[in-house]
Amino acid sequence: MASPKLHDFRRIVVKVGSSLLIDSAAGEVRAGWLTALAADIAELHRGGRDVMVVSSGSIALGRSRLKLPRGPLKLEESQAAAAVGQIELARTWSEVLGAHGIGAGQILVTFQDTEERRRYLNARSTIGKLLEWRAVPVINENDTVATTEIRYGDNDRLAARVATMASADLLILLSDIDGLYTAPPGSNPDATLISVVESITAEIEGMAGAAGSELSRGGMRTKIEAAKIATSAGTHMLIASGKIDHPLKAIAEGGKCTWFLTPANPVTARKRWIAGSLEPKGTLTIDAGAVSALRAGKSLLPAGVIRVDGQFSRGDAVIVRGPDTHEIGRGLVAYDAEDAEKIKGRSSPDVMMILGITGRAEMIHRDDLVVGTAPA
Repeated sequence: MASPKLHDFRRIVVKVGSSLLIDSAAGEVRAGWLTALAADIAELHRGGRDVMVVSSGSIALGRSRLKLPRGPLKLEESQAAAAVGQIELARTWSEVLGAHGIGAGQILVTFQDTEERRRYLNARSTIGKLLEWRAVPVINENDTVATTEIRYGDNDRLAARVATMASADLLILLSDIDGLYTAPPGSNPDATLISVVESITAEIEGMAGAAGSELSRGGMRTKIEAAKIATSAGTHMLIASGKIDHPLKAIAEGGKCTWFLTPANPVTARKRWIAGSLEPKGTLTIDAGAVSALRAGKSLLPAGVIRVDGQFSRGDAVIVRGPDTHEIGRGLVAYDAEDAEKIKGRSSPDVMMILGITGRAEMIHRDDLVVGTAPA
């Protein structure tokens, strides 16, 4: 199968690891390389694409700034180093993107932020607004508060969850290797690059190395795990070398890499998850006008809701029924049940007066709504 083209995609997540961003000997950002990468990002941005960056490097930069000795750090030492390094990392990205007239927004997330639906929706909304404003979200794991038990520990899987959360159609993992090989290329001269992976089989997983091998932690194994997360949610993924200048330009020009393909797209995969994988926690009954609006692809506004049933929290799945009680669809609700009851039937400007906060304009945003696909 032919490989896709970089410019076929509209929303792209680029993951950058510490080893690419930071010169380990000097403990400093590789300024020339990052400047070249920023130019690549700017080129995509000028083409109208949404670009997000998942960037490692806060602990490494903090260690350098604090002049900490080499060797493993205790958990609290890593957290403190990250607190210092994150300021430097954010400043660096802001400067290199700002040189192209692009704003950068820092988002720090933990495992729970991508796994718990309420926090997931908050993070998704923030990312969506930054992209709407044509800024580039720069995302990192919040190492200052994450403990061993509740952290991703590698930014490959974090990048995959960010890509699915933001409905990206492509995730690019820049690595110290230019793709997936049939065997470790450093020790096997007969190893060949696999250009396209149509599905992740046991054989493909075997090529990534067994758990505990030199390839496992932060290596090819986590990249395969990231590919599973991404492709199951409708996001294509590729692994390419980040050791060269202008790595995204090289991909666009057909450079060596491995594509992991998905048969779905982010919207259909997400809506399939909402429609069939989540247990509804309540019901919203809506009027005929709202039914017509939803079937025309609109969001559900508070004004169209005539009844609220169940005990649900923001981010929970709810059933949407018409005035005849027929199920219209399902979606992720933007308000707790108590607040939904207060604002039902009211216009959006009334929401602030009733709740005392601006709140969301929609009861269920159209991106979080599935119409006419109720499970049998």
